[in-house]
This record gives sequence, structure tokens and C-alpha cells, in this order.
Amino acid sequence: MAVDVLEDLRQRLLPMLQAAALQYANRVPNGYPVVIDSPQTGAVGIEIDPSYALYFTQDADGVSARMYRRSPRTDNTASSGREKFGGAPYSDVRPLGAEVSDQTMRNLIAELMSWYNYQPGVLYITDD
Repeated sequence: MAVDVLEDLRQRLLPMLQAAALQYANRVPNGYPVVIDSPQTGAVGIEIDPSYALYFTQDADGVSARMYRRSPRTDNTASSGREKFGGAPYSDVRPLGAEVSDQTMRNLIAELMSWYNYQPGVLYITDD
């Protein structure tokens, strides 16, 4: 049943992912962004660069959104009382129901883009 849900998500999600990939094509390392289109193996998503990705996956519990990103190197608002290791990988898994709206999918893509845009110090990647 989860394959059917993931296949339905794929039909609605691919145009959004392709539009996001087109927007970021000139801002990311060579070879990225990559649109993952493999519902038969349980994953549909986008990799903006090696450290930022969003996957819609299936598992035994159903369909979930998995976001991979780097934590920011500086965060003075939440880290004054504890150590914070900037740049560490961070994985966020969010279970989704069978009825996932287009707005929810767009919001997840926009959140990934926001995290990518937030990373400090990297505006363009060049080889000079």
C-alpha cells in the first residue's frame, strides 16, 4: 500500500522537484542538484548538494519525509548555555499520512531551500 501512496506522491511531487532543481542549477556544486525518482525502491526526492537533501520514503510505518542538512556554524540564540558543534550533519524524519497535500510538499521543499540559503559564508562555488 505504501508503494501506491509513494507513487501518487511522485506524480504530484516531480514537477515541484524539477522546478527547484532548475532554480538551483547554477548555485550548487557540479553534478547537483539531483532529482531522485525511484518509487519502486522507496524514495523520491532532491539532493541540492552533498549536505542538503529531502527524500520522501516508505517504510513499515508508512510514508515519511526525511530531510538531511548541516546545522549552522553560528547560532547565538540557542547555544549560549551549551556546546554546539557547527556543521554537524542533522537528520529530521517526519511521518506523513496517506493524504499529503501539495502545500505540505511545497513547504518541505521550501524549508530545504531555506536551510541551504541560510548556510553562512558560501554564496557561490567557484574553481579559480
